[in-house]
Amino acid sequence: DQIITSYEIKNKILSNLILSGKEFNQKNINALKKQALDSLIQLKIKRVELSKYDLKISDQQIDQYLNSISSNNIQNLKNEFSRKNVDFEIFYKNIETEIKWQKFIYEIYSDKILINQNQIKNELDNSIKENKNFKEYNLSEVEIFIDKNKQIEKQIYNIKNHFKDIGFEQTALKFSISSSSSNKGLIGWISSKSLSKNIHNILKKMQKGEISEPIMRQNSILFLKINETRIEKLDKKSISDLQKKIINQKKNELFNLYSMSHLSKLKNNNLIQYK
Repeated sequence: DQIITSYEIKNKILSNLILSGKEFNQKNINALKKQALDSLIQLKIKRVELSKYDLKISDQQIDQYLNSISSNNIQNLKNEFSRKNVDFEIFYKNIETEIKWQKFIYEIYSDKILINQNQIKNELDNSIKENKNFKEYNLSEVEIFIDKNKQIEKQIYNIKNHFKDIGFEQTALKFSISSSSSNKGLIGWISSKSLSKNIHNILKKMQKGEISEPIMRQNSILFLKINETRIEKLDKKSISDLQKKIINQKKNELFNLYSMSHLSKLKNNNLIQYK
């Protein structure tokens, strides 16, 4: 019983253009249409599910996110929306839904997030004793849902063609379902120690600027790109911070996995009509 209006699609596209710092022109607008529609479909499905629960979040939580995307100047962001005649209230409500969804996923799956902290600490302690350093990767990602109505090989072929035609960053903006899509797929710096064994083995064989082969997940296909690499030096002072960083990264990875899986189940159980 949820409707996506053309006004919402327009607002979503223009919001993404503001956040990515791109020019308002027809070419950029057309490039974001599919991604905006897919994002709004997910948003509506999340709202239907969230309406069954009494989840509360504070204005402070939303402001914290807004500060993170506006260089701690929310008023400037609001002014930019106003100058471009984009509805900030719709954008705000979308953020509210996403934060509630994160809380919802946490409450359902938190007991399944098990990280062996002692093992991580022992590995880091041994690395210091052996005078080992670690590699850090500056990564970008493109993640797409597996469309069960289409051949996976065809979906992979299409995405790879987009990499060639419009580049990795524009493909992320246009097609990626990840939250990093509004930032052209940029994830940032990640320690090799916080990566899963499978991902690390893939990245070890790649060079700067290279895009990975498709990484198959339960309900999605992931592509990673290495932007930069650097060596992370370990000492007793930095080990505590690194341990926290690794634990948080591993937790986030598991939460994202559960979130995608839960959303995919809901999507398969809902009728989506295009008129």
